Amino acid sequence: MNWKVVIGGGLAFFAVSFLVGSVTGMVIHTGILTEPYQATSQFWRPELRQDPPDIAALMPLWIFNGIVLSLVIAALYNLVRPAFTGAGWKKGLTWGLMLATFVAAYHMSQSGNFDLPGTIWVWWTIDVLILFALSGIALGVVADKLAPPG
Repeated sequence: MNWKVVIGGGLAFFAVSFLVGSVTGMVIHTGILTEPYQATSQFWRPELRQDPPDIAALMPLWIFNGIVLSLVIAALYNLVRPAFTGAGWKKGLTWGLMLATFVAAYHMSQSGNFDLPGTIWVWWTIDVLILFALSGIALGVVADKLAPPG
């Protein structure tokens, strides 16, 4: 396990997903999905049901979970990176799109369990596609800089 890739690449993945997620959060979660979220409020944490939502109360949890997830994603990338060819950005993009495909499949499976509108599942998947593609690029670039292949 190359810990430079795990730590450096994981933090790069987190930083990009956090920054891009701030934008997609405003557009998708605070904009497009406002009405579906209000119609399904029983599914959401109490902090999100407040008016206005108490984002600050959830931020430590979101940051902690995001960092852990990003480190896991970078560790897995470190294991499969030799299977990819091309520049770091291309390898990272491929990895990010692969992960987004798994998440999309998971969303499809969970849509059969949770009574949420299809709109929510579709937009969550679009959000993950954007976040993982761009964050994957950052991971791939940083991984190749910190631990050049070969």
